[in-house]
Amino acid sequence: MFVLTAKVSKTKLAAIVTLVIALVVAVAVLLASRNEGPASDGADTNEGRLAFLSGFGWEVSAEPTETQSVTVPTEDSEVFSRYNELQKSQGYDLTQFAGKTLTRYVYEVLNYPNATEPVYATLFVSEGRVVGGDITNSAPEGTMHGFRQPKS
Repeated sequence: MFVLTAKVSKTKLAAIVTLVIALVVAVAVLLASRNEGPASDGADTNEGRLAFLSGFGWEVSAEPTETQSVTVPTEDSEVFSRYNELQKSQGYDLTQFAGKTLTRYVYEVLNYPNATEPVYATLFVSEGRVVGGDITNSAPEGTMHGFRQPKS
């Protein structure tokens, strides 16, 4: 059997414990932020929401065309599941908000490539953070996709 002993002062021990705690906290924050989608702090203000959309290259109307409170369903449905798959593909998950009320902001997108009908950006906001949303082309053959611009 091999025994190793070391003499460590209380100051060094406190520094090591503090360093380990800081490392654990940093890892926890990093892992938690991976599930919150793109950075979206400040979405409680119109300027913050505009900046969020601008970060994806979208030019939108200065004010939302629609603002309303919506409650996330508590029971799963095919429509909600498909919509939430879109959310998951961009780093969000609306199931964690089941039964909660979110604020829905809709902006008209002004620079959507080759749009023949209005295109809208929808943001779902909770406690000042974007927690989901989409870009919807309202043309008959239009599509719905995440916040990233479509590839040309």
